[in-house]
Amino acid sequence: MQAPHPSDGEALSGTVSAVFNEGYAFWLEAERLGFEGIFFSEHHFGHSLSPSPNLLIAAIARHTTRLRLGTMGNVVPFYEPWRLVEELTMLDHLTNGRLEIGFAAGVPQELQRIGLGMEEARERFNEALEILDAALVNPVVSHSGKYWKFENLNLMPGVFLQPAPPKWTTVVSTGSAQKSAQRRSKICTGFESVSRISEIFDVYRSECDRLGLPAGPDQLAIRRNISISRDAAEAREESQAAKAATLKIVAGDPRVTDRASSTLDAPKAGAGFSLHDDDYIAGTPAQVAEQVIDQCRKCGAGHSLAMLGRSISPRRRESLALFGEEVIPQMRRAQIGS
Repeated sequence: MQAPHPSDGEALSGTVSAVFNEGYAFWLEAERLGFEGIFFSEHHFGHSLSPSPNLLIAAIARHTTRLRLGTMGNVVPFYEPWRLVEELTMLDHLTNGRLEIGFAAGVPQELQRIGLGMEEARERFNEALEILDAALVNPVVSHSGKYWKFENLNLMPGVFLQPAPPKWTTVVSTGSAQKSAQRRSKICTGFESVSRISEIFDVYRSECDRLGLPAGPDQLAIRRNISISRDAAEAREESQAAKAATLKIVAGDPRVTDRASSTLDAPKAGAGFSLHDDDYIAGTPAQVAEQVIDQCRKCGAGHSLAMLGRSISPRRRESLALFGEEVIPQMRRAQIGS
């Protein structure tokens, strides 16, 4: 959910409440239209109205029955890892087993706003993942590291439903993809060209093969900005506006490069990504379905995350309906290589 555009953080409370209320109705409609799930992102300090996506999951969990609900992802360096895993356990039960767990390293500009440098954030991210991964399989955790030390910490409620929730990590490099495979985490990426995403996924698949782990389409997700309309020209115009909005959001992000590198996890100098026109899919429902399916087939992704705009509006609700009623059925009939 895109935040309103107040000056210096001043926002009318009624406007913010309206965005949440409209978003709530939007998400419930997604279940009726046949979407398989919703992933909420986490951003802070003016970029969006989703600083605590787990609250959004809790808010709609009891009013939906089929949607899978998750984050893409919780920005791990902002959390105490033991606190985060306790919250995720609660959500697993509140959603009746429909939770998808997603972890992210965070956006450098947001981390820096609270004095958290990129190197420290990377260290915290990697160490916290060790704790989180351990806690997902055992409610009693011991750890001794640079930032956290504890013995036989009994996490409550501690017990996840079985099978445990799927685990996702957002990645922007081959190095982070390889590490995610070692952690038995599914991966999601965006921004880049299909060919670059294929390179990232190939490294993930190779590492999974080496470890004897599954590495099919179900382990891979691609996120794209979708502009859809009965009028193809209108969709293309909206797509250009979406690209301009993205460029504004990532302005100043040191990871954005002309050519992505393959060094280990962001946020770290050199662990970059590039913005590519492939990230923007636009057209009529038939054209959108063709492009989404083609990209998934080329890179082997079994999951497609659609960003249908950044603000709640009548056009966004129309886009939701067009995608749900006309694109999703075509996607379900499509075959993605194993």
